[in-house]
Amino acid sequence: MRLTTKTPHPTPPTKPYTLLKPRCITITQPSKPTHTNNLHLSNDTRQAALQLEKIINLENHNSGTNFPSMQSYQKTEKLGKRWKEYQGMSNWDGLLDPLDENLRAEILRYGHFVEAAYKSFEFDPSSPNYANSRFPKTTLFERCGLPNTGYKVTKHLRATSGIQLPSWVRKAPTWVATQSSYVGYVAVCDNKEKIKRLGRRDVVVAFRGTTTCLEWLENFRASLTNLPFPCSSKRAFEDNDIRDGSRAMVESGFLSLYTSSIPTNSSSMSLQEMMKLEISRILETYNDESSPLSLTVTGHSLGAALATLTAYDIKTAFPKLPVTVISFGGPRVGDRSFRCQLERQGTKVLRIVNSDDVITKVPGFVFDDDVVSDQGVHVAGVPSWIQKRVEEAPWVYSEVGRELRLCSRDSPYLGNTNVATCHELNTYLHLVDGFVSSACPFRASAKRFIRQ
Repeated sequence: MRLTTKTPHPTPPTKPYTLLKPRCITITQPSKPTHTNNLHLSNDTRQAALQLEKIINLENHNSGTNFPSMQSYQKTEKLGKRWKEYQGMSNWDGLLDPLDENLRAEILRYGHFVEAAYKSFEFDPSSPNYANSRFPKTTLFERCGLPNTGYKVTKHLRATSGIQLPSWVRKAPTWVATQSSYVGYVAVCDNKEKIKRLGRRDVVVAFRGTTTCLEWLENFRASLTNLPFPCSSKRAFEDNDIRDGSRAMVESGFLSLYTSSIPTNSSSMSLQEMMKLEISRILETYNDESSPLSLTVTGHSLGAALATLTAYDIKTAFPKLPVTVISFGGPRVGDRSFRCQLERQGTKVLRIVNSDDVITKVPGFVFDDDVVSDQGVHVAGVPSWIQKRVEEAPWVYSEVGRELRLCSRDSPYLGNTNVATCHELNTYLHLVDGFVSSACPFRASAKRFIRQ
């Protein structure tokens, strides 16, 4: 059974939106919850997360919500020399509240790349092509409704579950036993006009969210595990470990999907290996260019977690490459040491968060995320030895990067949304398109309406 959001068909605005005088929509709604660092999740939140894991699979792609053409959201003003600013080199200071129009367009543009990763995935378990890409690299964007991106797809990406399956599973349906699946793609901007407008040659990596049975199981492996070091930079990070007093840890299931390959297939590569080889090839191809090159990794849900791990890994292997993450509705990925390593290496992360989305509140819990304990500061009223023990627990996570916090209840077009709708990528793009500032959370002329 498919869940849908029954909302009235909105009347398109008659006056164009302007930066100088945005007209806000004012609606009566309950107060928005503030962000707090809780020591545990309530049973209701846990149950809601479990419910979402069961129903969200096809909701993102076949929910019955329709939007205007993607092409109407691809027009970004010329970024030119300011491209580093929009890629987070100054941590998006002054661009988030109010939301800068160019940044809004860039976020939506990368969101459409994630949509293409979903649309190109074969969801039909009866198809012999199940869990593979429906489209070849040459026509993927056109078949997904993005014919004029200025990018070309250079690599289909696959993720493999590290869960060892019992022998009897081989007789199970394909949707149960599929261990490796298409998870996204790499694309390079190859249009001279687009390169000039963007201020650089951009490489985008786009990841979809969870779809297969084994990916769901990996999501539930929520305890933290040590993050293995890339050989090329092991010594540098070991030196950092001595200062931090701990090695970075990340969620077990996410790391498994990123680093696993099929042991019985000698030609099978992990997502990590695919990424390093492809980025190395791209850098070698465009090494002699005068135009700068950047890497933007984007994803939704599970894809947001994979985007963060990918960015960390690529920045470690290629430290001179500007690396930025634009994530939508992502779960937590690692602990405080992982966050510190991301910041130290210069990886920029912008998390788009819906405060009504339970997936952004899992796994584990966050303990005083803004306190840096190695500077002698501790939580008021909590002895330092207790704080240290809690921070070392396998369920204590830390948020990474900058956050653009939105709220489903700010949109008059969403109504009483359910758990699944709050997590949908379409909902996120609708909220990004409508957000103005904390003082004016939704603009009257938002283009991206949700329709039945």
